[in-house]
Amino acid sequence: MAVKLQVACFERLGAPGWAALREVATRARERGLLVIADAKRGDIDVTAAAYAQAFLGETPTPYGPVPGLGADALTVNPLLGVDSLAPLVVAARERGSGLFVLVRTSNPGAADVQELALADGDSVSGRLAAIVAELGAPAVGPAGLSDIGAVVGATAPDRLETMRAAMPHAVFLLPGVGAQGGAVEDLAPAFAPGPAGGLISASRGIVGAHRKTGGDPAEAARREAARLRELAWNLFA
Repeated sequence: MAVKLQVACFERLGAPGWAALREVATRARERGLLVIADAKRGDIDVTAAAYAQAFLGETPTPYGPVPGLGADALTVNPLLGVDSLAPLVVAARERGSGLFVLVRTSNPGAADVQELALADGDSVSGRLAAIVAELGAPAVGPAGLSDIGAVVGATAPDRLETMRAAMPHAVFLLPGVGAQGGAVEDLAPAFAPGPAGGLISASRGIVGAHRKTGGDPAEAARREAARLRELAWNLFA
């Protein structure tokens, strides 16, 4: 299991927000959870290396290293090209972390760019999937999964089979269940490699569960998380 921390919600609070982000990440790790920093970073190589230090590693200084967040995985934006991802890939592999590359996102406007046709007949999302497969190929583990995963929205279940065929070794991060309209029951193609082939994200549906059911917010969140987890396991029944 993992927690996906939406970095923007912490960064908007300035320095106290980053301190809170670090505290939440630390407490999550203490409870055996993987920490995914949902920051969607991507820039030229020098800046990408700085992002890697901030979220995955540490920054050397004359006074000693300054630790970053130490996330287990980071979401990244590939639209600047492969060279913008290379420093992040290197940093992640040095630290045993991973990346989730935006391929086919869950927002309503995703198709505006990601489904555009290319001259060779492929789509933008198809080309991004090929990049994920290429970057992940050198690091496929014994379970058949790579350290380079893909963000594939649960709101576009019709794309899952194609995306899985293009990225057979990538772990899929599947946002969009609940508040955005995605349904766990539609996600079986993502799990073709097995239960570890995907991570279903249902952030707002869990956090806001008490608004539908009433009662204690923490208890409502636990119940909703348990309900969604049971639905996910039913995909393998």
